[in-house]
Amino acid sequence: MTLKQIFDLGLSLGIKNDLRGEPHVRRHLAKAKERYDKLSAEDKKYFDLERLTNPYADSRLLYDNGRPVKKILVGIDGDTQELILAKMLGYDATISHHPEGPALADLSDVLHMQADFMAQYGVPINVAEAITKERVSELSRGLSPYNHYRSTDAARLLDINFMCLHSPCDNLAAVFLDREIKKAKPETVGEIIDVLKTIPEYQEATRRKQGPKIFVGHVDNQAGKITLDITGGTSNSKDIYEKMSQAGVGTIVSMHMSEEHKKEANKHHINVLIAGHMPSDSLGVNLFLDELEKKGVSITPCSGLIRVSRVKKNKK
Repeated sequence: MTLKQIFDLGLSLGIKNDLRGEPHVRRHLAKAKERYDKLSAEDKKYFDLERLTNPYADSRLLYDNGRPVKKILVGIDGDTQELILAKMLGYDATISHHPEGPALADLSDVLHMQADFMAQYGVPINVAEAITKERVSELSRGLSPYNHYRSTDAARLLDINFMCLHSPCDNLAAVFLDREIKKAKPETVGEIIDVLKTIPEYQEATRRKQGPKIFVGHVDNQAGKITLDITGGTSNSKDIYEKMSQAGVGTIVSMHMSEEHKKEANKHHINVLIAGHMPSDSLGVNLFLDELEKKGVSITPCSGLIRVSRVKKNKK
Protein backbone atom coordinates (compact mmCIF):
# COMPACT_ATOMS: atom_id res chain seq x y z
CA MET A 1 0.00 0.00 0.00
CA THR A 2 1.00 3.62 -0.42
CA LEU A 3 0.75 6.09 2.45
CA LYS A 4 -2.06 7.87 0.56
CA GLN A 5 -4.04 4.64 0.36
CA ILE A 6 -3.51 4.05 4.09
CA PHE A 7 -4.62 7.58 4.91
CA ASP A 8 -7.70 7.35 2.66
CA LEU A 9 -8.66 4.07 4.35
CA GLY A 10 -8.43 5.82 7.74
CA LEU A 11 -10.65 8.67 6.56
CA SER A 12 -13.20 6.25 5.12
CA LEU A 13 -13.40 4.32 8.40
CA GLY A 14 -13.71 7.56 10.35
CA ILE A 15 -16.60 8.78 8.22
CA LYS A 16 -18.44 5.45 8.39
CA ASN A 17 -18.08 5.40 12.19
CA ASP A 18 -18.89 9.05 12.86
CA LEU A 19 -21.51 9.28 15.64
CA ARG A 20 -23.24 12.06 13.70
CA GLY A 21 -23.92 9.67 10.82
CA GLU A 22 -22.25 9.47 7.40
CA PRO A 23 -24.91 11.61 5.62
CA HIS A 24 -24.18 14.47 8.05
CA VAL A 25 -20.45 14.27 7.28
CA ARG A 26 -21.09 14.19 3.53
CA ARG A 27 -23.24 17.33 3.82
CA HIS A 28 -20.37 18.99 5.72
CA LEU A 29 -18.01 18.26 2.80
CA ALA A 30 -20.58 19.51 0.28
CA LYS A 31 -20.88 22.81 2.16
CA ALA A 32 -17.09 23.18 2.10
CA LYS A 33 -17.21 22.79 -1.69
CA GLU A 34 -19.94 25.44 -1.91
CA ARG A 35 -17.85 27.88 0.13
CA TYR A 36 -14.81 27.22 -2.04
CA ASP A 37 -16.75 27.78 -5.28
CA LYS A 38 -17.90 31.20 -4.06
CA LEU A 39 -14.37 32.42 -3.27
CA SER A 40 -12.53 34.91 -5.44
CA ALA A 41 -9.53 33.71 -7.46
CA GLU A 42 -7.24 35.42 -4.95
CA ASP A 43 -8.86 33.78 -1.90
CA LYS A 44 -8.77 30.35 -3.59
CA LYS A 45 -4.96 30.55 -3.54
CA TYR A 46 -5.05 30.25 0.26
CA PHE A 47 -7.92 27.79 0.62
CA ASP A 48 -6.95 24.44 2.14
CA LEU A 49 -8.07 22.02 -0.59
CA GLU A 50 -7.84 19.16 1.93
CA ARG A 51 -11.14 20.44 3.36
CA LEU A 52 -12.96 19.31 0.22
CA THR A 53 -12.29 15.63 0.86
CA ASN A 54 -11.21 15.39 4.51
CA PRO A 55 -13.79 16.34 7.19
CA TYR A 56 -11.25 15.95 10.03
CA ALA A 57 -8.79 18.83 10.20
CA ASP A 58 -6.75 17.03 12.90
CA SER A 59 -5.75 14.22 10.52
CA ARG A 60 -3.28 14.73 7.67
CA LEU A 61 -0.72 13.23 5.36
CA LEU A 62 2.40 15.00 6.64
CA TYR A 63 5.12 13.66 4.34
CA ASP A 64 4.71 11.14 1.53
CA ASN A 65 7.68 10.01 -0.56
CA GLY A 66 5.45 7.82 -2.72
CA ARG A 67 7.27 4.56 -1.97
CA PRO A 68 5.34 1.42 -0.92
CA VAL A 69 4.66 0.99 2.77
CA LYS A 70 5.12 -2.49 4.23
CA LYS A 71 6.41 -1.82 7.77
CA ILE A 72 5.00 0.93 10.00
CA LEU A 73 6.01 2.22 13.42
CA VAL A 74 2.82 3.44 15.12
CA GLY A 75 2.46 5.47 18.30
CA ILE A 76 -0.03 7.57 20.20
CA ASP A 77 2.41 10.44 19.72
CA GLY A 78 4.79 10.77 16.80
CA ASP A 79 7.51 13.38 16.85
CA THR A 80 11.12 13.72 15.73
CA GLN A 81 12.30 11.00 18.12
CA GLU A 82 9.84 8.44 16.73
CA LEU A 83 10.82 9.38 13.18
CA ILE A 84 14.53 8.91 13.92
CA LEU A 85 13.76 5.58 15.61
CA ALA A 86 11.76 4.44 12.57
CA LYS A 87 14.57 5.44 10.23
CA MET A 88 17.20 3.65 12.31
CA LEU A 89 15.15 0.46 12.51
CA GLY A 90 14.26 0.37 8.82
CA TYR A 91 10.55 1.20 8.83
CA ASP A 92 8.80 2.62 5.77
CA ALA A 93 6.52 4.99 7.67
CA THR A 94 5.52 6.42 11.02
CA ILE A 95 1.90 6.99 12.05
CA SER A 96 1.04 9.26 14.95
CA HIS A 97 -2.40 9.27 16.49
CA HIS A 98 -2.11 12.75 17.96
CA PRO A 99 -1.99 15.65 15.50
CA GLU A 100 1.25 17.07 14.15
CA GLY A 101 2.05 19.77 11.62
CA PRO A 102 -1.00 21.38 9.97
CA ALA A 103 -3.26 18.93 11.81
CA LEU A 104 -2.12 20.37 15.14
CA ALA A 105 -2.35 23.94 13.87
CA ASP A 106 -5.98 23.30 12.87
CA LEU A 107 -7.00 21.08 15.80
CA SER A 108 -9.57 23.59 17.07
CA ASP A 109 -11.64 23.17 13.90
CA VAL A 110 -12.81 19.65 14.81
CA LEU A 111 -14.34 20.83 18.10
CA HIS A 112 -17.38 21.89 16.08
CA MET A 113 -18.29 18.18 16.00
CA GLN A 114 -19.06 18.36 19.70
CA ALA A 115 -21.96 20.75 19.22
CA ASP A 116 -23.70 18.07 17.16
CA PHE A 117 -22.98 15.44 19.80
CA MET A 118 -24.45 17.64 22.55
CA ALA A 119 -27.55 18.21 20.43
CA GLN A 120 -27.97 14.43 20.14
CA TYR A 121 -27.88 14.23 23.94
CA GLY A 122 -30.64 16.83 24.28
CA VAL A 123 -28.85 20.20 24.48
CA PRO A 124 -30.46 22.76 22.11
CA ILE A 125 -28.18 23.13 19.08
CA ASN A 126 -28.03 26.91 19.37
CA VAL A 127 -26.77 26.61 22.95
CA ALA A 128 -24.31 23.85 22.04
CA GLU A 129 -22.90 25.86 19.14
CA ALA A 130 -22.47 29.01 21.23
CA ILE A 131 -20.56 27.14 23.95
CA THR A 132 -18.41 25.27 21.45
CA LYS A 133 -17.52 28.36 19.39
CA GLU A 134 -16.14 30.05 22.48
CA ARG A 135 -13.93 27.02 23.20
CA VAL A 136 -12.80 26.81 19.55
CA SER A 137 -11.60 30.40 19.75
CA GLU A 138 -9.81 29.76 23.06
CA LEU A 139 -8.05 26.64 21.76
CA SER A 140 -7.04 28.34 18.51
CA ARG A 141 -5.33 31.12 20.45
CA GLY A 142 -3.63 28.61 22.71
CA LEU A 143 -2.21 26.64 19.77
CA SER A 144 -1.02 29.66 17.82
CA PRO A 145 2.52 29.93 19.30
CA TYR A 146 3.40 26.23 18.74
CA ASN A 147 6.19 25.16 16.38
CA HIS A 148 3.75 23.05 14.37
CA TYR A 149 6.04 21.95 11.55
CA ARG A 150 9.01 20.72 13.59
CA SER A 151 8.24 17.02 13.16
CA THR A 152 7.10 17.31 9.54
CA ASP A 153 10.42 18.98 8.68
CA ALA A 154 12.19 16.08 10.37
CA ALA A 155 10.20 13.56 8.29
CA ARG A 156 11.18 15.39 5.09
CA LEU A 157 14.88 15.49 6.03
CA LEU A 158 14.83 11.81 7.04
CA ASP A 159 12.76 10.98 3.93
CA ILE A 160 10.36 8.79 5.90
CA ASN A 161 6.60 8.64 5.35
CA PHE A 162 4.62 10.34 8.10
CA MET A 163 0.91 10.83 8.80
CA CYS A 164 -1.43 11.41 11.74
CA LEU A 165 -4.93 10.06 12.19
CA HIS A 166 -6.81 11.52 15.15
CA SER A 167 -10.60 11.95 14.95
CA PRO A 168 -11.14 8.95 12.62
CA CYS A 169 -9.57 6.63 15.22
CA ASP A 170 -11.43 8.34 18.06
CA ASN A 171 -14.65 7.77 16.09
CA LEU A 172 -13.87 4.05 15.89
CA ALA A 173 -13.30 3.93 19.66
CA ALA A 174 -16.48 5.89 20.39
CA VAL A 175 -18.69 3.59 18.29
CA PHE A 176 -17.08 0.49 19.83
CA LEU A 177 -17.60 1.74 23.39
CA ASP A 178 -21.12 2.97 22.65
CA ARG A 179 -22.04 -0.49 21.38
CA GLU A 180 -20.48 -2.33 24.32
CA ILE A 181 -22.07 -0.07 26.94
CA LYS A 182 -25.52 -0.23 25.35
CA LYS A 183 -25.28 -4.01 25.08
CA ALA A 184 -24.38 -4.39 28.76
CA LYS A 185 -26.98 -1.86 30.01
CA PRO A 186 -25.03 -0.86 33.15
CA GLU A 187 -27.13 0.65 35.91
CA THR A 188 -24.35 2.07 38.09
CA VAL A 189 -21.06 3.85 37.51
CA GLY A 190 -19.23 0.80 38.85
CA GLU A 191 -20.94 -1.40 36.28
CA ILE A 192 -19.64 0.85 33.49
CA ILE A 193 -16.12 0.21 34.79
CA ASP A 194 -16.91 -3.52 34.69
CA VAL A 195 -17.82 -3.16 31.00
CA LEU A 196 -14.57 -1.33 30.23
CA LYS A 197 -12.55 -3.99 32.00
CA THR A 198 -13.82 -6.63 29.59
CA ILE A 199 -11.85 -4.81 26.86
CA PRO A 200 -8.16 -5.83 26.53
CA GLU A 201 -6.81 -2.29 26.16
CA TYR A 202 -8.39 -1.25 29.48
CA GLN A 203 -7.27 -4.44 31.18
CA GLU A 204 -3.64 -3.74 30.23
CA ALA A 205 -3.99 -0.04 31.12
CA THR A 206 -5.24 -1.04 34.57
CA ARG A 207 -2.09 -3.12 35.06
CA ARG A 208 -0.08 -0.06 33.94
CA LYS A 209 -1.88 2.22 36.45
CA GLN A 210 -3.62 4.01 33.56
CA GLY A 211 -7.01 2.33 33.80
CA PRO A 212 -10.54 3.67 34.34
CA LYS A 213 -11.06 5.99 37.32
CA ILE A 214 -14.08 7.76 38.78
CA PHE A 215 -13.40 11.49 38.93
CA VAL A 216 -16.88 12.52 40.10
CA GLY A 217 -19.39 10.28 41.84
CA HIS A 218 -19.17 6.80 43.38
CA VAL A 219 -19.23 3.21 42.11
CA ASP A 220 -22.73 2.75 43.56
CA ASN A 221 -24.18 5.90 41.97
CA GLN A 222 -26.96 5.33 39.45
CA ALA A 223 -25.53 5.97 35.98
CA GLY A 224 -28.69 7.48 34.46
CA LYS A 225 -28.28 8.64 30.87
CA ILE A 226 -24.74 7.78 29.77
CA THR A 227 -22.89 9.92 27.24
CA LEU A 228 -19.47 9.52 25.64
CA ASP A 229 -16.87 12.27 25.39
CA ILE A 230 -14.38 10.27 23.34
CA THR A 231 -14.12 12.07 19.99
CA GLY A 232 -14.21 15.65 18.75
CA GLY A 233 -10.61 16.88 19.07
CA THR A 234 -10.13 17.71 22.74
CA SER A 235 -12.03 18.98 25.79
CA ASN A 236 -14.91 21.38 25.22
CA SER A 237 -15.75 24.37 27.47
CA LYS A 238 -16.38 23.72 31.16
CA ASP A 239 -19.79 25.34 30.63
CA ILE A 240 -21.11 22.20 28.92
CA TYR A 241 -21.78 20.41 32.21
CA GLU A 242 -24.61 22.69 33.29
CA LYS A 243 -26.32 22.22 29.92
CA MET A 244 -25.72 18.47 29.90
CA SER A 245 -27.23 18.18 33.37
CA GLN A 246 -30.27 20.13 32.24
CA ALA A 247 -30.57 17.73 29.30
CA GLY A 248 -30.80 14.81 31.74
CA VAL A 249 -27.28 13.40 31.41
CA GLY A 250 -26.31 11.36 34.48
CA THR A 251 -22.84 10.07 33.59
CA ILE A 252 -20.12 11.16 31.18
CA VAL A 253 -17.49 8.66 30.05
CA SER A 254 -14.44 10.60 28.91
CA MET A 255 -10.74 10.07 28.12
CA HIS A 256 -9.38 12.76 30.43
CA MET A 257 -10.51 15.83 32.37
CA SER A 258 -8.93 18.95 33.87
CA GLU A 259 -9.47 19.90 37.50
CA GLU A 260 -11.51 22.92 36.42
CA HIS A 261 -13.84 20.72 34.35
CA LYS A 262 -14.11 18.21 37.21
CA LYS A 263 -15.31 20.93 39.59
CA GLU A 264 -18.01 22.03 37.15
CA ALA A 265 -19.24 18.48 36.60
CA ASN A 266 -19.40 17.94 40.35
CA LYS A 267 -21.23 21.22 40.80
CA HIS A 268 -23.96 20.00 38.43
CA HIS A 269 -24.11 16.47 39.91
CA ILE A 270 -22.87 14.61 36.83
CA ASN A 271 -20.92 11.41 37.40
CA VAL A 272 -17.62 11.41 35.51
CA LEU A 273 -15.84 8.20 34.61
CA ILE A 274 -12.42 8.71 33.05
CA ALA A 275 -11.86 5.66 30.89
CA GLY A 276 -8.19 6.52 30.40
CA HIS A 277 -6.40 8.44 27.68
CA MET A 278 -3.88 5.86 26.47
CA PRO A 279 -6.23 2.84 26.44
CA SER A 280 -9.03 4.80 24.74
CA ASP A 281 -6.67 6.14 22.08
CA SER A 282 -5.14 2.68 21.69
CA LEU A 283 -8.57 1.11 21.16
CA GLY A 284 -9.39 3.40 18.26
CA VAL A 285 -5.94 3.11 16.70
CA ASN A 286 -6.04 -0.68 17.01
CA LEU A 287 -9.36 -0.92 15.18
CA PHE A 288 -7.78 1.02 12.31
CA LEU A 289 -4.53 -0.97 12.39
CA ASP A 290 -6.47 -4.23 12.21
CA GLU A 291 -7.67 -3.19 8.76
CA LEU A 292 -4.05 -2.56 7.69
CA GLU A 293 -2.97 -5.89 9.14
CA LYS A 294 -5.61 -7.63 7.03
CA LYS A 295 -3.93 -6.09 3.97
CA GLY A 296 -0.53 -7.49 4.90
CA VAL A 297 1.02 -4.37 6.46
CA SER A 298 3.39 -5.07 9.37
CA ILE A 299 2.68 -3.04 12.52
CA THR A 300 5.05 -2.25 15.39
CA PRO A 301 3.66 -0.26 18.37
CA CYS A 302 5.58 2.44 20.20
CA SER A 303 4.99 5.70 22.09
CA GLY A 304 2.36 4.40 24.51
CA LEU A 305 0.26 2.40 22.04
CA ILE A 306 -1.24 -0.70 23.69
CA ARG A 307 -1.41 -2.92 20.62
CA VAL A 308 -4.25 -5.44 20.61
CA SER A 309 -5.01 -7.20 17.35
CA ARG A 310 -8.53 -8.48 16.71
CA VAL A 311 -7.56 -10.04 13.40
CA LYS A 312 -8.24 -13.76 13.40
CA LYS A 313 -5.13 -15.69 12.38
CA ASN A 314 -5.47 -18.55 9.94
CA LYS A 315 -4.41 -21.84 11.50
CA LYS A 316 -1.75 -23.66 9.51
